[in-house]
Amino acid sequence: MGKSNDYDRALEALQIRLVETQAKTIDKGLRTVIVFEGRDTAGKDGAIKRLTEYMSPRQTRVVALPKPTERETTQWYFQRYVPHLPAAGETVLFNRSWYNRAGVEPVMGFCTPEQYEAFLKAAPRFERMLADDGVKLIKLWLDISRGEQAKRLEARVEDPLKRFKVSSLDAEAQARWDAYSAARDRMLKETDSEAAPWTVISTDDKKTARLNIIRHVLRAIGGPGVEADKPDGDVVFGAGKAKGRLFD
Repeated sequence: MGKSNDYDRALEALQIRLVETQAKTIDKGLRTVIVFEGRDTAGKDGAIKRLTEYMSPRQTRVVALPKPTERETTQWYFQRYVPHLPAAGETVLFNRSWYNRAGVEPVMGFCTPEQYEAFLKAAPRFERMLADDGVKLIKLWLDISRGEQAKRLEARVEDPLKRFKVSSLDAEAQARWDAYSAARDRMLKETDSEAAPWTVISTDDKKTARLNIIRHVLRAIGGPGVEADKPDGDVVFGAGKAKGRLFD
């Protein structure tokens, strides 16, 4: 009970600071994009829920795009994401993003090798354009161990409240674990940049991960109290420091 109370208090304090920080971004007309990527069951939905719980509903949007239509597959790859980018004062959170093409698509054969290679070259250029235009882009990779993922996948099937989390691709997350690891490693290496760096979050402990995600977001935006409440370096680290620390 004590640990739960500690978590609740820490979460509330961070959410208060998040509200204060967003108020400033709205006043200043700043545009913020937060990209949530990671393995299945790594906790993207839960982290987004805690982040957005008290944020302004008018200036905050969560984008989780469905499978592209036949028409969309013929467009410039980034075209379907561009309309969802923020205007002044807005914060947009992508629950999975254009980085589908660096993970699930090549692993599952949903894109050609040529499309995959083209994406890895184009993504840093696309993100540089966003940064140069003043968009604050925060990219998060949520990492999870194979054993913990297996437990969470099993829990999904058994919990009727998690019906909409169950996917036909769930079994592939474990069966193609090594392929996803290789895709992750290449993505982090080739699309980590000064304009749009990757930050890795270790998520085997969900609550610790959520608190540290909010701390990192506040630090990235420049919210109040960031110096006094830094993210845990064992939980949050840059892609350049990820070697030997990622779950394989």
